[in-house]
Amino acid sequence: MPQYLAPGVYVEEVPAQARPIAGVGTSTAGFIGLVADDVTMPFKPGHPLDPNSIVAADRYTVAAAKTPVFLTGWEQFKNQFGDFTEKNNAGTVVANNNNVLANAVYGFFNNGGTACWVIRVNSTADADWVDPANLLAKFAALEDIAIVAFPGATTSVQQDALIDHCENLQSRTCILDGLENSGTGANTVAAIKGSTRNSDFAAMYFPWIQVFDPATFLTTPSTNGLVYRPPSGHIAGVYARVDSTRGVFKAPANEVILGAVDVEFRLTKADQTVLNPPGINVIRSFDGDITIFGARTLGGDANPNKYISTRRFLNFLRESIERGTQFVVFEPNNPALWQRIIRSVSDFLLGQWRDGALFGETAKQAFFVKCDEDTNPPDVRDAGQVVTEIGVAITKPAEFVIFRIQQITGS
Repeated sequence: MPQYLAPGVYVEEVPAQARPIAGVGTSTAGFIGLVADDVTMPFKPGHPLDPNSIVAADRYTVAAAKTPVFLTGWEQFKNQFGDFTEKNNAGTVVANNNNVLANAVYGFFNNGGTACWVIRVNSTADADWVDPANLLAKFAALEDIAIVAFPGATTSVQQDALIDHCENLQSRTCILDGLENSGTGANTVAAIKGSTRNSDFAAMYFPWIQVFDPATFLTTPSTNGLVYRPPSGHIAGVYARVDSTRGVFKAPANEVILGAVDVEFRLTKADQTVLNPPGINVIRSFDGDITIFGARTLGGDANPNKYISTRRFLNFLRESIERGTQFVVFEPNNPALWQRIIRSVSDFLLGQWRDGALFGETAKQAFFVKCDEDTNPPDVRDAGQVVTEIGVAITKPAEFVIFRIQQITGS
């Protein structure tokens, strides 16, 4: 307590009893993809024009294999993993073999992504390509990752490893590519999903999308450079765009995929009635716009959280509250602490309700936070625990919009 020796007015600053909880990021992605060691890398600025004077140091060096690299733009990807095409020392433009990963990352940034981590594997024969569990373990320590994708990985071993990773951490979801069925016309759930297991931490998208690929145009001009590529990278970018413009609670659906010019299959509403219930999110063409027209987790009706927006918003709440309440650790476990917890969490959830993430005409209908003697009896306090119960009413997407029209006779 400070001493006051002269009469007058004194103003003191005191620490806030409740600390604000900031929402964590939800749009940083983690990608795994193929880039060979001998990829032709871009030249550094100021490289010599004379081919006879070019040395290895004049080019950027490909990033180390199996090491996460943080990127915030397409130019950084080119300097770390190579462009679609590049000039060799003789000045001839050659195609690189990284086009699946390059298309995915380009689509991510083009659709609204702002940051991602990338791990490259140098061969499809590598054990970590067949089963990416060890690579995903390197993503586990990177807390900012909220979306995981392995573009073009369609085996159950690869996809189940992604699901296991997300379920174990419970802070991220994975985007899976349905099987490419080009020329087969096999659009059944079994043909698209294979034996990949259900999970509300995963979302699967089908069919593959058609994009322009410079490497394909270089090697096969007759195709006009149009190829089918897995959609997961582009869709991760759509997730990021929707998170930025609307919020993580908004379903990343009925959104146009920028850079996609067509789909592998033109699916109909009848097709979707088969694929939607088990959680195969369909990509459809509407008036030339390639649009995500599904918002379910893999398994759909079989999952406790059948909408991907619900799962991602729960992840967001969990991470935000966990990080935002670290100040309570080792504080005296008494009613004063309980009130601080209630105020911090309630203020955070109030903001979410005002943003439209929680359902209810009033805040009391939208959420509750309980931290008192009932949740913290003596035996709990003796164990060094403080328990808070939180309930939220999450808004769910209007997946089926129904208008009932009645014809009436005029008077």
